Amino acid sequence: MKIEQIYTGCLAQGAYYIESEGEAAIIDPLREVEPYLKRVQADGAKIKYIFETHFHADFVSGHVTLSKESGAPIVYGPLANPSFDAIIAEDGQEFPLGKLTIVALHTPGHTMESTTYLLRDENGKDHAIFSGDTLFLGDVGRPDLAQKAADMTQEELAGTLFDSLRTKIMPLADEVIVYPAHGAGSACGKNMMKETVDTLGNQKKMNYALRANMTREEFIKEVTDGLLPPPQYFPLNVKMNKEGYDDIDEVIERGAVALSPAAFEIAANETGAVVLDVRHQDDFAKAHIPRSIFIGLNGSFAPWVGSLIADVKQPILLITPEGKEEETITRLSRVGFDGTIGYLKGRIEAWEASGKETDSVQSIQADTFKSKVEEGVPVFDVRKEPEYSAEHIDNAHLTPLDFLNDHLTEFPSDETFYVHCAGGYRSMIAASILKSRGVHNLVDVAGGFAAIKKAGIPVTNFVCPTTLKD
Repeated sequence: MKIEQIYTGCLAQGAYYIESEGEAAIIDPLREVEPYLKRVQADGAKIKYIFETHFHADFVSGHVTLSKESGAPIVYGPLANPSFDAIIAEDGQEFPLGKLTIVALHTPGHTMESTTYLLRDENGKDHAIFSGDTLFLGDVGRPDLAQKAADMTQEELAGTLFDSLRTKIMPLADEVIVYPAHGAGSACGKNMMKETVDTLGNQKKMNYALRANMTREEFIKEVTDGLLPPPQYFPLNVKMNKEGYDDIDEVIERGAVALSPAAFEIAANETGAVVLDVRHQDDFAKAHIPRSIFIGLNGSFAPWVGSLIADVKQPILLITPEGKEEETITRLSRVGFDGTIGYLKGRIEAWEASGKETDSVQSIQADTFKSKVEEGVPVFDVRKEPEYSAEHIDNAHLTPLDFLNDHLTEFPSDETFYVHCAGGYRSMIAASILKSRGVHNLVDVAGGFAAIKKAGIPVTNFVCPTTLKD
């Protein structure tokens, strides 16, 4: 028996490879399927099943392409209604895999088709669960994403999730291993642990949602408390996962078009494309195409693209580090952004050499910023509310990057203001968005809050109001 977790950090997503006696199963694959095909080839195996735990909202799964390439059927749990051929498993249905057995346990609540797959070893003993978004480490899946599709409130979905956990998962033995679909950093939950594998017994001790004496009403209150609005691209990814999509090779072929500076500018003007700069934030600060948006590859790239660009059909033009064009297009496609139409050949250096205009972002070190804080300059903190609640600069305004558009009127137009995040990545995204909207009287604090604390700038603890909007 082989079990391999294939974890993608920038999406905080876990796909799984299971093999026994030359038969393999893939659970919740990413959109680029070549690694799975090579993996089974290396084992001399054949993919027998492609299991999907639910219609994912935060990424586009590779199930459709992988099924076409391998000939293996796609398996969903009860109540799923995809537009393509698939096995819709019954609750408790068994799927033999070599000497192993995979059992579909219908666990609705995150979504109504959500299904946990229980793996039994060759002796019929429960070995592991692949819990999708039903059970995370330290948390459970948010119950608000499927309200429209299920014609249920988030409270009704939370109650359904409570029942699923207590009738299908908690009765399993403590030594059963939990393999979730996501880890810390995913927007599909609130309090996930940084670990990506655990035992069910430890989760019964550590996970608030599995507290043995918890009532249904307590569960509903705790699991729905503090839920932030989901990113706008989530329902668009659900639609793609449910209805199908173009093969990633086609997306890459369409997008990997090298454009001269002149052709790049014409394409931007004629298509209304977003000019997306994915270089390091320091490079963007030094020189970038005016009104371009920075979201660097080195951070949580795809989730921030989805949260801030929102429309997966938006045409996109790229400025990338050398040799990173195909990687960028691939990572965009993981969250459904298939509209890349080209990239700048020769990068920003070619743009400058052609005599075209560039812009920059003023940035200062934390030691210099310290004197500015003492002068009482306006400071805007673009971290998330829990980060701000833990510690923040005295009198800093909370304007989370996720909801920056809701705070645009708060930024002063007649004086210089300063923007920071935790480490410098998000504040540069915020600066690029503000500059694209004509707000140029800003200064970025390099190194973010970590550098601010190191510089000895006074900070305070404060519990913010729960709402992020005015």
